[in-house]
Amino acid sequence: MRKTYILDTNVLLHDPDSLFSFEDNAIVLPLSVVEELDRIKRRSDEVGRNAREVSRKLDELRVRGRLAEGVGLANGGSVRIEINGNKPDNQAYGIDLNTTDNRILALAYALMNHGQTPVILVTKDLNLRIKADVLGLAAEDFYSDKVDYHQLYSGVSELYLSHKEIDRFYQEGSLEYNAGDLYPHQFCILKLDQSSSKSALSRYANHRLHKLPQDGKAVYGIKALNKEQKFALDLLLDETIQVVTLVGRAGTGKTILALAAGLEKVLEGGGRYNRILITRPIVPLGNDIGYLPGDKEDKIRPWMQPIYDNLEYLCNEHIQPNGCIDYLIANGKIELEALTYIRGRSIPKQFIICDESQNLSPHVIKTILTRVGRGSKIIFTGDPEQIDHPYLDASSNGLSYLVEKIKEEEISGHITLIKGERSGIAELGARLL
Repeated sequence: MRKTYILDTNVLLHDPDSLFSFEDNAIVLPLSVVEELDRIKRRSDEVGRNAREVSRKLDELRVRGRLAEGVGLANGGSVRIEINGNKPDNQAYGIDLNTTDNRILALAYALMNHGQTPVILVTKDLNLRIKADVLGLAAEDFYSDKVDYHQLYSGVSELYLSHKEIDRFYQEGSLEYNAGDLYPHQFCILKLDQSSSKSALSRYANHRLHKLPQDGKAVYGIKALNKEQKFALDLLLDETIQVVTLVGRAGTGKTILALAAGLEKVLEGGGRYNRILITRPIVPLGNDIGYLPGDKEDKIRPWMQPIYDNLEYLCNEHIQPNGCIDYLIANGKIELEALTYIRGRSIPKQFIICDESQNLSPHVIKTILTRVGRGSKIIFTGDPEQIDHPYLDASSNGLSYLVEKIKEEEISGHITLIKGERSGIAELGARLL
């Protein structure tokens, strides 16, 4: 049965293409949503850009027909802007129609009572979904770009082989293995049986299990402290793998491993990459940094402090400590950039690290990926259990989405880091609190 979906503003801002994500159903946008888009479009950050993009899409639809009556979409659905829902007869429910959220609720309630199809309110606002439930309205989150975080691909599996197969693996450095249930560059822990304490570490590629070439080797003063860190370094140092995702709690080593590999490749890697480009969500909720005092470096510094801390540690371990970071930045070997300035760039021959990626939407992740030029490698790191964005969660953030979407691609690899190695205190806090 055809359904009517009423979209909240935050759904459109989360993904401007959400207009085309509801198959052959009818999409209704309250006029108050369009007005809210108009207010937001003046912002200079990602949210403002998304608002402008939605407005452009609506204008393109306007040319094809009357939005007040509904304009057909290629997928069989339609988009309509509802202008008669601002004066519903549900004052008795105590709804204050001076707020945008309540006008959306009022419209949904009116359509539910007078329409011919099931009405569903789609919003990323938890409280609005609760209020809808109180009124007897069907409401749901925007699921098009959600994954099941609890079933998120880890990048690791266990295989049970015979003595003969494991001996051949050690002798030849690889072993033919044809299996349809392994993804490219998935790491495999090879065992004789479930009770065996002995194991071998391998990576699956081109229908073979390969011994890790960097097993046990220190990278820019950093040595892997557990098997997941070994796997991460193997992906980070392999120049054929162009997209790497690292997921893990605080203290598992995501960022410092990526930085160590970047320094190794840029400073000692024979010119494959010209510099390390490091970016992360600068201001909570994605605001622009323009209002902050000072030049761009002064604006960025407070939000990049964790990166500076890790770089300082690496410099103390491997390079002359005094002025090392400033020297590398001044000579163009390291660039720290706000996400705001990534859009519009083409980034060739760079080792790109996008830290705290769990605070990015799938749409922003896509934007970043489309900026990566020839010869570049990009690493996304983050912890989906520590999200500051009000409309993202462990299952809907861009990092989790990316892990699931690219796991079958030959140019990508993923590892979920498990064990905290920063300190006993850090591990305790991440695990128990």
